[in-house]
Amino acid sequence: MTTTETAELEQIVGAATAVAPLLEDLGRAGRAELLRAMADALEADRDGIVTTAAEETALTTPRLNGELTRTCYQLRLFAETLDEGSYLEATLDSRGDTPVGPRPDLRRMLVPIGAVAVFGASNFPLAFSVPGGDTASALAAGCPVVLKAHESHLETSRRCLDALRSVAPAGVIDAVYGREAAGALVSHPAIKAVGFTGSVAGGRALLELIHRRPDPIPFYGELASINPIVVTPDAAAERAEAIGAGFAASVTGSAGQLCTKPGLLFAPTGPDGDKLAAAAATALAEVPATRLLNRRIHDSYRSGTTALREAAHVLAEVDGDTGPLLLQVPAAQLDERVTEECFGPVAVIVRYPGESELDSALSSLPASLTATIHADAAADQERLTKLLRPKAGRLLYGGFPTGVAVSHAQHHGGPWPATNTLHTSVGTTAIRRFLRPVTWQDAPQAVLPKELRDGPAEIPRRIDGALVLPGVLSGRQR
Repeated sequence: MTTTETAELEQIVGAATAVAPLLEDLGRAGRAELLRAMADALEADRDGIVTTAAEETALTTPRLNGELTRTCYQLRLFAETLDEGSYLEATLDSRGDTPVGPRPDLRRMLVPIGAVAVFGASNFPLAFSVPGGDTASALAAGCPVVLKAHESHLETSRRCLDALRSVAPAGVIDAVYGREAAGALVSHPAIKAVGFTGSVAGGRALLELIHRRPDPIPFYGELASINPIVVTPDAAAERAEAIGAGFAASVTGSAGQLCTKPGLLFAPTGPDGDKLAAAAATALAEVPATRLLNRRIHDSYRSGTTALREAAHVLAEVDGDTGPLLLQVPAAQLDERVTEECFGPVAVIVRYPGESELDSALSSLPASLTATIHADAAADQERLTKLLRPKAGRLLYGGFPTGVAVSHAQHHGGPWPATNTLHTSVGTTAIRRFLRPVTWQDAPQAVLPKELRDGPAEIPRRIDGALVLPGVLSGRQR
C-alpha cells in the first residue's frame, strides 16, 4: 500500500500552512469562486470518477452518480453560504456608557483556524472523502486541507484530488497515504483540527494522539450509531406491512454500510407486530448478498453477526458471509450485544408488550445520529420525543433515517458515541467547526476585516444588539 514518507508529509503540511493566509485573503467571494470551480472540475470528470469508484468499491454506478451529484451540490451550497455571510456572526458594539460602566468599541467575527486534517470515509468515496463535506466546509472557512485518503478507494481519492488541485492554488488541498502518515498528520503542530468519519476504535486512537500533543486540537469525529426506530401499536395496526418493507429497504440499502442505517426497530407484541416483522423478513430475504467495502468491514460484520445470533432469534437471512440478516429479541432481553452498531445489512426487531417496557428499553440505548418515531397519537409522539431527543441529533416522524439531505437546517451528529462534538458534519453549519472567534477592541478601521468596518455591509450583522440586514442602515452605519 502507498505510504507517505515523513519528508513528503512535512512538505505537504508546510505548503498548507504557507498558503493559509492566501486562502483567507481570497475573501468570501474568492473562496466561493474556488468552491464552484472545484464542483465544475469534478463534474467534468464525472464518468472517470464514477467508473474508478465503482471498480474499487463495488458500489453501483447509480449510487455513485448520485453521490457525486451530492458532492458537487454541497460545494456549491457552501459557496452560497459564503456569499450570504451570516456564518461569520459579525457583531459590533459601540463605545459608550452601560449600566455596568463604560464599554469600549468591540467588534467580533469568526476567522479560520488554520490547516486541518480530514480523514476520508470508507463508505462514501466521494461525499465523505476527498471532495466531501469536511473538505468543502473547511475550504469555505478559509482553512487549507490535508487529507488522509482511505485505503478502500485510493485511486478514486487520487482522481478526485487531481480534479480539485487543477483549479486550486498550490497547497490548498493535498493528501497523505498510510497509517503511519495518518498518525504523523494528526500529531503535526501545524494541523489545527481533525475531521474523521469511521469507527469508535479509530476515533479513540486519534483522540489519544491529540491528547498527547502539547496543544490538543479539536477533533470532529462521526463514530457509531444504532439509529432506533419506534413503532407504536396504532402505527403497526395501520401500516405494518409498509413499515416492515421500508425498514428492510433502509437496512439493506448500500449493503447496510451507512452511518444512518437503522439497527433496531421496536415493534409491539401481538398480531400487528407479527405482521410487521413478517413483512420485514420477507423483504430482507429477497435482497442478495453483496461484497462489502473492505476486508476489515467484512470481518467485523462476521464477528458482529455472530454475537447477535447468540443474543437474538434469526427471522430471515441470506446465504453468505455478508448476506442480509434480520433478528428478533424481546425487549426484556435487550443487552449490549444488541445495542452496539454492527456495520452492514443486519438489524434487530425488539418486541415490547407495553408502554413501560418500551420506555425502559429506549432509556437504556446509547445515543445515535437519528431516532425515528412511527406514531399516530399526539400523546405518543410527544412522550417519545421527550424520551428520544436527548439521545439523537435528528428526530424523524415517519419514514426512515437513511438519506441525509444537505441543507441549512440539517444536523448530522449526536451525543457520544454517535459523535464526539456538538457540531454537524452535514449542512452549512458544518463550517463552524473550522472557525474561531476573535474580538477587535478599539481597533483602527484599516486593521479590521471589511465585514466589521463602519458603513454599509454585504452581510447580516448584529449592531448594538439589533440584527441589521444588508441594505438596511443602522444608526451606526449612517
